[in-house]
Amino acid sequence: MQRHTSNKSVGLILVCALTVAALGGVAFIGSGVYNIGADDHHTEVVLAIIEQLRDRSIAARSNSIEARYTEDPQRIAIGARRYAALCVGCHLAPGVTKSAIRQGLYPHPPNLAQGDLQPAQRAFWIVKHGIKMSAMPAWGKTLDDETIWDVVAFLRKMPDMTQDTYQQLAQLHSQQSD
Repeated sequence: MQRHTSNKSVGLILVCALTVAALGGVAFIGSGVYNIGADDHHTEVVLAIIEQLRDRSIAARSNSIEARYTEDPQRIAIGARRYAALCVGCHLAPGVTKSAIRQGLYPHPPNLAQGDLQPAQRAFWIVKHGIKMSAMPAWGKTLDDETIWDVVAFLRKMPDMTQDTYQQLAQLHSQQSD
């Protein structure tokens, strides 16, 4: 009989603690005290939570994707032109070290020309689905999977690309756009 009463007490304490935590969360959100503006940085704790959530979520969803076309030179060239049109303003490129839009983004998007090489599956998932509250759009709404793989093929080569090579590919883009 004593053990049953003890279990009830633990259960009641747990329910009370969860209720207090939920009410505290509602009060915090309702107060508007947390500044969500892109010109004010997250606290270290919030940033750590967001980064962990982002990385775990992407890993869980990208593991089953089969990488395609990542070494095809023609797809790399097509991907470079698409990148020049859609991505360079936020993610920069060889020889492109700043942009007007990038200055106002928080968190700053990674500089993909200098960044660590991402697994192709992860890059595909991010380009296709975007990332909430980061200004990274879900390009899968406007680009088909084949086109996204072209961009990924380029992304995998860009860190080793020279400024001249990138400019030649970007020039091809501007000539084709005219």
